[in-house]
Amino acid sequence: MSTPVKMNVLSGFRDSHVGRLLRENFRAQMPLYIIAIIAMVMVAATTSLTAWIMKDIVDSMTNPDDRMRVFLVAGAVALIFFLKGVASYVQTVALTRAGNRIVAVQQRRLYAKLLRQGAAFYNTNESSSLLMRLTQSAQSARAIIDILVTGFVRDMLTLVGLVAVMIYQQPTLSVVSLLVGPLALLGVRLILRKVRAIMEQELASLAEIFKVVQETSAGIMVVKAFSLEEKMAGRMNAAVGQVEKRANAIARLEAVTSPLMDTLSGFAIAGVVALSAVSLFGESPTSAGQLMSFVTALLMAYEPAKRLSRMRVSIEASMVGVKMMYDLLDAPETLTEAEMPVDLPAGPGRVEFSAVRFAYARNKPALRDISIVCEAGKTTALVGPSGGGKSTILNLVLRLYDPQTGTVAIDGVDLKTVSFATLRERISFVGQGTFLFSASIIDNIRLSRPDATEEQVVEAARAANAHEFIKELPQGYQTQVGENGAFLSGGQKQRLAIARAILKDSPILLLDEATSALDATSEGLVQEALHRLTRGRTTIVIAHRLSTVLEADRICVVNEGRVVEQGTTEELLAKGGMFRRLYDQQFRAVG
Repeated sequence: MSTPVKMNVLSGFRDSHVGRLLRENFRAQMPLYIIAIIAMVMVAATTSLTAWIMKDIVDSMTNPDDRMRVFLVAGAVALIFFLKGVASYVQTVALTRAGNRIVAVQQRRLYAKLLRQGAAFYNTNESSSLLMRLTQSAQSARAIIDILVTGFVRDMLTLVGLVAVMIYQQPTLSVVSLLVGPLALLGVRLILRKVRAIMEQELASLAEIFKVVQETSAGIMVVKAFSLEEKMAGRMNAAVGQVEKRANAIARLEAVTSPLMDTLSGFAIAGVVALSAVSLFGESPTSAGQLMSFVTALLMAYEPAKRLSRMRVSIEASMVGVKMMYDLLDAPETLTEAEMPVDLPAGPGRVEFSAVRFAYARNKPALRDISIVCEAGKTTALVGPSGGGKSTILNLVLRLYDPQTGTVAIDGVDLKTVSFATLRERISFVGQGTFLFSASIIDNIRLSRPDATEEQVVEAARAANAHEFIKELPQGYQTQVGENGAFLSGGQKQRLAIARAILKDSPILLLDEATSALDATSEGLVQEALHRLTRGRTTIVIAHRLSTVLEADRICVVNEGRVVEQGTTEELLAKGGMFRRLYDQQFRAVG
């Protein structure tokens, strides 16, 4: 899933993803990070001053008669801790605001990238994986920048300041205590080898959790009908168990740095205490204040040193999410607009396929040298066995895909040269699986024309035979439809989709089995609305029920990616070919 990343305290900057992350985000949030860095410098300075002033505290307390010095030291201590508190507050607020902004920016970028992708991209990428990338990757980006900024500014400066205090107060004892560092780095290096593999597996398990929840929500009827609750629970339990197991493993790896540092620091402090009683290399005797200042600096240095030792583990854990984010952002777009797109000129709406050949990824050709002319203002019906390529023809008209060879043109203009905006303005689509957003009825109808007035929406609903049932709903046009229209029947959803197409008033209309799943009453209402909608428009309609397209101006029989017959109903019946056989099969009972 990802390539190994060499990571030491500084090599993260050399890593392409970390360097890019800093260039794109750190610079964009520079004002906030400058404020946070200034505050961190103050935190580091006041922390070092806390250890430094311990000498004066002890010395002044051993000589209480010098009251002026005592008061000055007391005031200095109060000022140091006040400044440290203010700086800590400013640092936290600035870092949080910068981090939240980074998450928001990255999530917008990721979603914008998803919107630019063509339909082929979604055929090969599961929605659960995309959802996981959108939510987790942006958080990983924020985490890495926060770790780097706090580690290299606050913790590093604090550690340097405290070590300077130690060396100034006790040079020899400082050398002894600093021997801990190389040993700690060696232990952390051994931990890093396991972190990335575990994180990759954990993110895969998180994607499985998203997938199970989405499938349960979308397919709850199937789950209930076939008693799949136990099977779905088993999948969820397995995925959750894997996430729990790997999260525990990561926690163990991150936590092991603490006992490692505790043990090494304990030996260092014990050695310092023992050696403090011995005069080494002829050093002058140490005062109580100097020793207290040294020990305080040593003890306070423990926390930033521990955070720095864990920094590499935390960065390594977050790198997997950052790589996934950039893999998505850098993924080639499966369908792109022309560099200099042209607006589709106003015209009658003639649609023409010329020697079009198309295949979905890794599949056999769905269309084989298709040549069709759908005359402007007339209805062209596509009929034939399932899987023959009828829906693919509509997909190419919508330019959800591009043909491998041949051209699809509207009014003589190749769709590959046309801007997406003007192409979609000219086309309305009503499919079998009507999709409604989780919003009100009026908002769903108005999607095709956001500037439409309420009167225009009601007029479109009347034309679609939807106004009557809408009036009977609790809040009328303001009624919420639920997720994908869960509160509406199939016929009601279909009539809303037709109202949406009527409101758009586009010259080209695509209908994909718009009545196949409806009962007789609903189908009658929908068919009546469709007759109003198709009048005077270039209409391409897919239908398995031949009764719905017998009055079409032209019928094309599509089978195995080819147009095997085309003509009027009378012409095709007279030929006695595939259309005749389909006609006889469907009308045998009536005949």
